[in-house]
Amino acid sequence: MSVARSARDRAQVVTARLAEAYPGTVGALCALHHDDAFQLLVATILSAQCTDARVNIVTPALFAEYPDACAMAGADPARVEALVRSTGFFRSKTKNLLGMARAVVTRFGGAVPSAMEDLVTLPGVGRKTANVVRSVAFGEPGLAVDTHVGRLARRLGLTGSQDPVVVERDLGALVPREEWGTLSLRLILHGRAVCVARRPRCATCVLADVCPSAGVPA
Repeated sequence: MSVARSARDRAQVVTARLAEAYPGTVGALCALHHDDAFQLLVATILSAQCTDARVNIVTPALFAEYPDACAMAGADPARVEALVRSTGFFRSKTKNLLGMARAVVTRFGGAVPSAMEDLVTLPGVGRKTANVVRSVAFGEPGLAVDTHVGRLARRLGLTGSQDPVVVERDLGALVPREEWGTLSLRLILHGRAVCVARRPRCATCVLADVCPSAGVPA
């Protein structure tokens, strides 16, 4: 195994190789189906503790009834709960969705804001969700850190932290801002397909020769 000498060296290799393994724009790499920033925000909120595949099953009916913030702001909570029940934690998600929609209408004129400082004030929206929306919907720099991104960043020696905010900061310092969105989504895809949580598939990993954790049990 030939591990790149520094975290910055490794980050450059990781970014380049994952781009080859998972090609495409940030929009193409996003697994959540959506037509605009509002729908992506809704889908990302629903994706907490739920698979993207399940969210994509649920959202067509939800968006058919509530296609925008104005429509969702006036929704019957019981109806929304029924539509999103299978995503889990449906009561809290419904509360967040309705609160988010009302805030978007009353404070932002019905249009989802693109600024981080505005997004994180919306109910149910933390930095991870905000970064997804910023990068995918608005083409702004956004490095979303979920469990996959955090796990891979630690195994690759790009951070030593368990704190998602610190992981975001550490990764962001190692790669160009224009790579943040695609790198985050590619790390997620790689974490699902190869560097899985319980038993990483190091033998087939394109990053094995630069990964300090290659061959080490998770």
